[in-house]
Amino acid sequence: MKSTPTEFLRPARAEDVPALMALRTEAESWLGSKGTDQWSDPETGAKAITKWRASIDEGRAWVVEGGSGAILATVSRGPVDRDFWADSDQPETALYLYKLIVGRSAAGRRLGERIVDWTSRLAATEGRDWVRIDTWRTNVGLHSYYERLGFNHVRTEAPSHRRSGWLAQRPVHVLSLPEMPLTVGRPARERSQEGAVPSPR
Repeated sequence: MKSTPTEFLRPARAEDVPALMALRTEAESWLGSKGTDQWSDPETGAKAITKWRASIDEGRAWVVEGGSGAILATVSRGPVDRDFWADSDQPETALYLYKLIVGRSAAGRRLGERIVDWTSRLAATEGRDWVRIDTWRTNVGLHSYYERLGFNHVRTEAPSHRRSGWLAQRPVHVLSLPEMPLTVGRPARERSQEGAVPSPR
């Protein structure tokens, strides 16, 4: 399977927030149908929007856009979560991945795996050793998914005010689909169609 030519990863913009919230709402419904309570909390409204806007303003959120302009997936990176990771974990050695959501319309494109591979490559360029995640403690299906991608369970933390806490990490050199990298930035062909001056050869 090859990447769709017009499918690409780019930084999220403020105008993407409604599409990001739609992705999350769809994910909540789908997760509920699978028997998990992940994201079934009040954070679907103004609080979630505020968090996403902050991630966008700080350059920490990305989206995968399809050829039609639709937002197919999103991912964010963030600071180390001190509810889970301690100094003994050497927090600076890892990139922390958050809010990985793939729309149901993109099912079968293996976007989740390709996005995680992209974060691994980004972490490697920054001289880091790991990509780290925390997921809801009850979502055993998601735990299995990440383990299939090469993540190793580190431990489970259970602070009373958090529902996440299943911690895992993957070495940056491990890639699930090295032959299927995501295009980063709008393809040159599309930029030229929009009136951009092609680069000289």
